[in-house]
Amino acid sequence: MALTSIVAVGLSAACSTAPVAVPPASNQEPESASRGAVLSVTQVADLNPAEVTAHLRQAEIDASAVRHGVTAYRVVYSTIDVGGEPTTASQLVAFPQTEESDLHVVSWLHGTTVYRRDVASMNDASTDRAAALLFASTGRAVSAPDYLGLGESPGTHPYGHPEATVSASLDALRSARELAGRHDRTFDEEVRISGFSQGGPATMLLGRALQEGIDPSFELGALAPIAGPFDLSQFEADAADDKITMASLYLAYFSIAWDRMYDLYDTPEKAFRAPYAAQVEELLNGDHKTQEIAGALPPRSEDLFTEKFLDSVRHPRGDLREKLRTMDTTCDWRPDVPVHIFHATGDQDVAFEHARHCQRQLVSNGAEQRLTDVGDVDHNGTVRAALLQVVREFSRGD
Repeated sequence: MALTSIVAVGLSAACSTAPVAVPPASNQEPESASRGAVLSVTQVADLNPAEVTAHLRQAEIDASAVRHGVTAYRVVYSTIDVGGEPTTASQLVAFPQTEESDLHVVSWLHGTTVYRRDVASMNDASTDRAAALLFASTGRAVSAPDYLGLGESPGTHPYGHPEATVSASLDALRSARELAGRHDRTFDEEVRISGFSQGGPATMLLGRALQEGIDPSFELGALAPIAGPFDLSQFEADAADDKITMASLYLAYFSIAWDRMYDLYDTPEKAFRAPYAAQVEELLNGDHKTQEIAGALPPRSEDLFTEKFLDSVRHPRGDLREKLRTMDTTCDWRPDVPVHIFHATGDQDVAFEHARHCQRQLVSNGAEQRLTDVGDVDHNGTVRAALLQVVREFSRGD
């Protein structure tokens, strides 16, 4: 659930913002392009190993695994929206500066992001940009989708929509493969998937889709979710009871996104107290930074939401209960590959119990799994502490 403008630290890196290698399809409308087709490409980074190392160190990420320079691109590609209609999305694609033509590939799935430009493809200072650089510097291609409604994708982000999470991430892999082909490079079939916070359940959703054969050209290679809210019902109930850090902002983002998708309330006044009901939906339209939103809203859910709405979150019924159940069971299957879950007992945003929740579901299905506690660090510290371990996990068997 990480709020990425808080995760970001001040960074600088050599980059170019000039569009490169734009295909003829870039002038087409989304409906005339196949899913995953590359629509535009913009180079955003061209770093040698020393520059990658400096970037990671400034982001407080262990850089000891860096072996290669990295070239990265913002790629806009065709995909579908929550209704299955054509739309576009963006992602960061990162390639190692090596002579290898056939590349292992990593799909990196980010945490909760309220400001559309706080994503890997657009924000050089984001932890997600740093994560992509780290994986690529070890010799892998990286696809880091921004998801729908973020980056250069139109509209608002359908937070927690399982089908849209999978479709945007899968089509991102397809477009990354197309871009690799333009550079005379190919992808190994096996996709290693990792993601932080919101990206934890997303990791499991995409992994299951690949294992079930959603695209025969990709196979599931490994799973390493980090600090995911795997019991979303409990996470939102805890937010309603102000038991987590930044409870009101998390719950507001969830409530507004799910109202757009599932009609949680008739009018904002049914869910939000005055005077916030008149402004909260506009604040969370993707065009406002985390600090701005946090400054405009009360920090406690009890001061932002009506008691009746909070009670409906604590004790979900009907369609809300069913929609939440889907996101409570993202680990309830048997992957054919090992699953390594990372979390931190010091996390005050997403409780460590969420990792145990995922682990229990995997165990009940007979899956090979492992849970690692990265220590007494906060939520954003969890991903920094876990990333090098994920790199090592993904390097096994190479």
